[in-house]
Amino acid sequence: MKTDAQLQLDVIAELKWEPSVNAAQIGVEVKDGIVTLAGHVSSYAEKYDAERAAQRVAGVKALAIEMDVTLPGSSKRNDTDIARSAENTIEWLTYLPNDSVKLKVEGGWITLSGEVHWDYQREAAFSAVRYLMGVTGVSNQIVVKPKVSLSAVKSDIEAALKRRAKSDAQSISVKVQGTDVTLSGTVHSWSERDLASNAAWGAPGVRKVVDNMTVVY
Repeated sequence: MKTDAQLQLDVIAELKWEPSVNAAQIGVEVKDGIVTLAGHVSSYAEKYDAERAAQRVAGVKALAIEMDVTLPGSSKRNDTDIARSAENTIEWLTYLPNDSVKLKVEGGWITLSGEVHWDYQREAAFSAVRYLMGVTGVSNQIVVKPKVSLSAVKSDIEAALKRRAKSDAQSISVKVQGTDVTLSGTVHSWSERDLASNAAWGAPGVRKVVDNMTVVY
C-alpha cells in the first residue's frame, strides 16, 4: 500500500502528465489516502480534467475539491452568450429528443435539467457543455425517466459485470429498489469500480446508482 507521501508524488506526476492541466497552479495534499486538490484553474474543463487525472492514480480513496475557476479576461462571456452556445452545442452534438433538456446559466455556471430515458443521454448533455469557453461550472440535474420495467435489471447488470469486470463480478452485489440500484462489495481498482458503476447506469430506467463499493488494493 502506498504511503501518503508516495501518493502525493504520484498525483502530482499525473497532473503534470495531463496536457490539459496546468499542474503548477494546483496544490496536492494527501491524508489517509484522501487527496485534496486546491488552487486556481483557468476553466471548468481544466478543473474537470484535473479531478479525472487524480482519480486515475492507484491508491486514491477519495477526492476533496477546493479548486476555484478563475477565468482570464479573454475567456469571460456573458450568461446570454454561454446559454446560446450551450443550447446550440447540445443540439449539434447530441441526439436528444427536442426540448428534453433545459438549461440555465448564472455567473457562468450552467444548470442542466429535464428528463431523458437513458443515462448516456444525460452524460452526453453534460459532455457537450463542459468545455465551452466562459463556463465556470456545470450542475447536471437531468433525471433518467423510466421507459421500461426494471424487473430484469438486476440480472442484466450482473451479466454486464461478468462481461466487463470479470475478476470482481462475484464480489459485487446488486440491489434494485424501484428505479434505484445499489452496488456493494469490493473491487481492486478505481477502473473496475467505474466499470461496475457504468454497467449499472447502462440499464434502461435507472435513475440513481448508489456506490457502496470498497476499493481494496
